[in-house]
Amino acid sequence: MAVSLPPTLRLSPAPDEIQHPHMKFSEWKFKLFRVRSFEKAPEEAQKEKGPSEGNPCLEQSPVVPDKSGGQNSAPTQRALKLHPKFSKKFHADGKSRDKRVHQARLRHFCRICGNPFKGDGHNRRYPVHGPVDAKTQSLFRKKEKRVTSWPVLIARVFRIDVKADVDSIHPTEFCHNCWSIMYRKFSSAPCEVYFPRNPTMEWHPHTASCDICLPSHQGLKRKMHQPNVQLSKKLKTVLNQARRDRQRKRAQARVSSKEVMKKISNCSKIHLSTKLLAVDFPAAFVKAISCQLCEHILADPVETTCKHVFCRICILRCLKVMGSYCPSCRYPCFPTDLESPVKSFLNILNSLMVKCPAQECDEEVSLEKYNHHVSSHKESKETLVHINKGGRPRQHLLSLTRRAQKHRLRELKIQVKEFADKEEGGDVKSVCLTLFLLALRARNEHRQADELEAIMQGRGSGLQPAVCLAIRVNTFLSCSQYHKMYRTVKAITGRQIFQPLHALRNAEKILLPGYHPFEWQPPLKNVSSRTDVGIIDGLSGLASSVDEYPVDTIAKRFRYDSALVSALMDMEEDILEGMRSQDLDDYLNGPFIVVVKESCDGMGDVSEKHGSGPAVPEKAVRFSFTIMRITIEHGSQNVKVFEEPKPNSELCCKPLCLMLADESDHETLTAILSPLIAEREAMKSSELMLEMGGILRTFKFIFRGTGYDEKLVREVEGLEASGSVYICTLCDATRLEASQNLVFHSITRSHAENLERYEVWRSNPYHESVEELRDRVKGVSAKPFIETVPSIDALHCDIGNAAEFYKIFQLEIGEVYKNPNASKEERKRWQATLDKHLRKRMNLKPIMRMNGNFARKLMTQETVDAVCELIPSEERHEALRELMDLYLKMKPVWRSSCPAKECPESLCQYSFNSQRFAELLSTKFKYRYEGKITNYFHKTLAHVPEIIERDGSIGAWASEGNESGNKLFRRFRKMNARQSKCYEMEDVLKHHWLYTSKYLQKFMNAHNALKSSGFTMNAKETLGDPLGIEDSLETQDSMEF
Repeated sequence: MAVSLPPTLRLSPAPDEIQHPHMKFSEWKFKLFRVRSFEKAPEEAQKEKGPSEGNPCLEQSPVVPDKSGGQNSAPTQRALKLHPKFSKKFHADGKSRDKRVHQARLRHFCRICGNPFKGDGHNRRYPVHGPVDAKTQSLFRKKEKRVTSWPVLIARVFRIDVKADVDSIHPTEFCHNCWSIMYRKFSSAPCEVYFPRNPTMEWHPHTASCDICLPSHQGLKRKMHQPNVQLSKKLKTVLNQARRDRQRKRAQARVSSKEVMKKISNCSKIHLSTKLLAVDFPAAFVKAISCQLCEHILADPVETTCKHVFCRICILRCLKVMGSYCPSCRYPCFPTDLESPVKSFLNILNSLMVKCPAQECDEEVSLEKYNHHVSSHKESKETLVHINKGGRPRQHLLSLTRRAQKHRLRELKIQVKEFADKEEGGDVKSVCLTLFLLALRARNEHRQADELEAIMQGRGSGLQPAVCLAIRVNTFLSCSQYHKMYRTVKAITGRQIFQPLHALRNAEKILLPGYHPFEWQPPLKNVSSRTDVGIIDGLSGLASSVDEYPVDTIAKRFRYDSALVSALMDMEEDILEGMRSQDLDDYLNGPFIVVVKESCDGMGDVSEKHGSGPAVPEKAVRFSFTIMRITIEHGSQNVKVFEEPKPNSELCCKPLCLMLADESDHETLTAILSPLIAEREAMKSSELMLEMGGILRTFKFIFRGTGYDEKLVREVEGLEASGSVYICTLCDATRLEASQNLVFHSITRSHAENLERYEVWRSNPYHESVEELRDRVKGVSAKPFIETVPSIDALHCDIGNAAEFYKIFQLEIGEVYKNPNASKEERKRWQATLDKHLRKRMNLKPIMRMNGNFARKLMTQETVDAVCELIPSEERHEALRELMDLYLKMKPVWRSSCPAKECPESLCQYSFNSQRFAELLSTKFKYRYEGKITNYFHKTLAHVPEIIERDGSIGAWASEGNESGNKLFRRFRKMNARQSKCYEMEDVLKHHWLYTSKYLQKFMNAHNALKSSGFTMNAKETLGDPLGIEDSLETQDSMEF
């Protein structure tokens, strides 16, 4: 009798002499099984085939033949003469084929719960290693969480690490049921999902007894492999013994885990044992009314989402120690998911009869009346258990009403009162506070314990460090002044209202550049990738001399990119609020466009009479920037999420570099500002990656150098001084051309053109004379090193025009239109007469140099009326009044931040008014403007409309904020006076930056709002304010300690 394999295997029969002695019996037995299996009726075969097709786990495999009939029995019998042991190729092909089949069947199972996908009619699957779907991603955007892949979510919710999965062992997809569990975990929305009540699925490599492939072999088990006749009975016994050992270890592990749970709950003294039940109930019923953790009778029962019931105290302790999952089925479970069971179950539980544990009492009471009965045994020395009868979900103590709190803590209050009467003379308050203090210390919550101890000692918790820092910076208190105030207030009031200096220094770190991490894509050229860069030396990296020019100065600065990051993070709340107002909370597409205004100006003489050290220049220069607006591209339009409401305030003009140098020193300015300019040029072609609001966002920067006065523009653009023939920094007109044509000019200069003209000036390629070469380059005589935007500085334009009107008033008083050849003494007499009259009528004191305040008071119709009192001619009165009237109509156009909204009529009439103004200058005032014109009159008449059309505003881009910061430099320098000017400059730069922090400004605005509303402190309700802290904060601006 010979048993054969299918002909598809194409194996030749083995010789009889090498066959195993027991081969015949095995072949006969296998043949009999095959024949009986194949002789089934077609209806039965069809019935077996149906379920196998309906089960997605049992894929059609190449190992199992599609048809099994009598026609194939003969060749099968002829081919089964060879044992698989003698064909290595057969074994290799079979194993690889089995692995492929096993891997194909794995695709129909969920990686997390192990359930087949056939349960979901919509066949919804999710890749384990893929990105999260759109619905989940939108949820996390609303929650401001950063999760982009499924492995992170699976590890959080199910505590499964799928990053090391192998495709031949683990499924690559998970089901919609598991997705619903993860979605519910973070959405906090009611959603009923099913999760199997068994531990998380464990996956193992494919074996002969694989649980994945075994169900498909039922009824055809012998088809896969022939039995190994060499597997002796002893080996089978060993395998069975190993299987029993594994089962016993699992049972022991379950028993040990139950013991661990009992130790965690530790409720034997507060819960009743099931042995106290008066009736001998069936074991299943006792298990239903007992806690699955402590196995006691349920006390204050709660039900999880997986329908398991526990005592409230037991499950809360277990969740705190073991993690957020059910101890019975490991289903995700959180304290907020616990609910009270149905009322019928609670009624059955409360009606159970239990025996009284007291020795002298043999009564049987219901569980509902157990507490009342136990309270009657007060004289018993035995400790009896008081249980919670359950009912509605037990609320937290602090969420109850005062009456409910008194009811719940009644027994404890009696015990504490007895102890206080016996030991502390009835002081219940001190006993309770001391207990709370010891509890905080035991949990290492020392900060709260210190605050509680301060309250107990009558000292209070005091102000926050950030509030104290805002007070110190805005009142310009030095370290010694603040420390004296801190010690004085603490000594007199007994409370630590202000924080010590080291707490303020810790608060400073968050607000200064160098604290927040960031990244540039692509990385900035020639700029370090470090982000923890604070104040650095302005001359770092430079040689001791530049072009044989010794650089002997002190300069301190921030790195440009680090300062921009700190400024953006300081405005984080404003930016996010702007996005919420535009319904762009979850905006992630495209970069944020940040427009930055740059300013640079000299601060004049800042010399001080204290300190020592190296000789330094007495003049200082500050380079600063202002974030003007932030926009994002949404659809086809730019949406504005932030705009600086006060662009010319010193509160928004952030200092970037401070140097003790003269602004006219071209070499020193070049040496110190060149690294800043290099950083700015690198940032133009890169994008900033910064985490804001919990989401990584992208920022691009646009820099506009408009906050320069005319002197500094000529300095940094390499132009000749303001007295040059080439009058304008915007066009190529000479002074004569500008006087002949006062209105019609256009902007022609640019930074790139100035660089080209400098190269022509330097190389002289056409071999021209000096005059010819100067005429070719239009006044460019030095290398431009800072790119500026061709514009008008509104503040200095106003000051320059006021100075010219002041001169016109003097000439009109002296009637120069009649006698142009007046002497110098006569001109001084006219000026003295004008100053005396303005002081008498307008309260304008004479000044040595025109400034913004004097210009603002001078340029009014009242001033013209006062001047006309000194001029005899009525005709000149009308000319002066008309000239001032035209100027006052034109002034709002370049001074306002948005002329299209603030003064639309003046903007529309500007061209007409400027032409009429120019006509008056060339006719009525021809004696002064024949063949010449001032720089600012030329810019006012010729270039304002073009700049307004290009930028939308001139006043918003002025240098007024930087000019207003000059007074802050002097105050901060006096506040941080030191022996070393190097450290002094660091402190000035640091405190000036903190002064512009919007985070600290919010504290000061709240403080000023309280003062303006008449807020006062009640000394009876508080502990008194002997120093008058509110009054002291008001007068600290002028306080001297």
